[in-house]
Amino acid sequence: MKTILPGQTIGIIGGGQLGRMMGLAAKEAGFRIAVLDPTMDSPCGQIADIRIVAPYNDETALEELGEVSDVITYEFENIDYDGLKRLSEIAYVPQGAELVRITQNRATEKSEIKASGAPVANYVTAETFDELKGKINTAGFPCIVKTTFGGYDGKGQVKLDSPKDIHEAESLFEHSSCIAEAFIPFTKEISVIIQRNPDGESYCLPIAENIHKDHILHESIVPARVGPEVIAQAEAAAKQIADHLELVGTLAVEMFVLENDEIIINELAPRPHNSGHYSIEACNVSQFHQHIRAVCGWPLRKPKLWAPSIMVNVLGEHVAPLKKVIVNYPDWSVHLYGKAEAKEKRKMGHVTIMTDDIEKTLQDIDSTSIWA
Repeated sequence: MKTILPGQTIGIIGGGQLGRMMGLAAKEAGFRIAVLDPTMDSPCGQIADIRIVAPYNDETALEELGEVSDVITYEFENIDYDGLKRLSEIAYVPQGAELVRITQNRATEKSEIKASGAPVANYVTAETFDELKGKINTAGFPCIVKTTFGGYDGKGQVKLDSPKDIHEAESLFEHSSCIAEAFIPFTKEISVIIQRNPDGESYCLPIAENIHKDHILHESIVPARVGPEVIAQAEAAAKQIADHLELVGTLAVEMFVLENDEIIINELAPRPHNSGHYSIEACNVSQFHQHIRAVCGWPLRKPKLWAPSIMVNVLGEHVAPLKKVIVNYPDWSVHLYGKAEAKEKRKMGHVTIMTDDIEKTLQDIDSTSIWA
């Protein structure tokens, strides 16, 4: 295991907001930042010391990133696996490429979660629509059919309530093979962000309860409004998965909580996660600072929550109304990511509110004109 120290350079593949916040955390400690992204004025590029503007699968650009960096990490999983694998052979990539390969494919991801011993919904995989028709009764109805590759924020999937709806899934096979999962009648969605260094030391951030609108994360409430038995199950499952995958860095484990307080693992994200943004203000160590510690081979800090908090996403349509009223809310911590165009449904920033009264703060958020 290498120890990377301030003054050395951390290379980041991906120039989005996660890379930006990762880079800002690193720069606080005196690291230099290199970023590879196809966009010149990317959110991370705006704060980087070195910008390499090229596609993620550009071999020359990846080699250049390797040459200028002492350690390399990535800010999202939909990068080029083959390129990352080659890069890990010539540069120090402590996370490796295998976790990206696993999590880019919903079928391999589900298989590895199951192999770790963590609970998953009943599912089947299918290479073709005809194969799905032959297998889908094993998954049962209702079920969710998803493309194995691509798709996020509710894209690339369809819910089937009964066998007569199966034709609705046919077009998904134009993109990739598919997975059909039994629909889970959950009471809450939660996420556990676990971070682990090369020595196997790991910690979970306080668990977030997630509220979605139109399949996009709207609010994360911390601590999640669940009992201690759910918290214990969720943290244990996250650790099982992280150890099974030999995680280095950050893994977000999204879960469903059932009526009987059991949990089912939904999906993984091998990087800092939207539901962990609250930790910047509300914890003694943010998910971004802890990620940098992990990939640089430092000992991790045991997370502590300073106060209950709510994180609210700011999408393109929320930017203008937020700016109009921002001066009226001195307790809000506002983060905008430096994206040039505020497109509808595009994540442009977030707001974190530390509070002694979660329920009242949720009502206050709803009463503003911003997220109507």
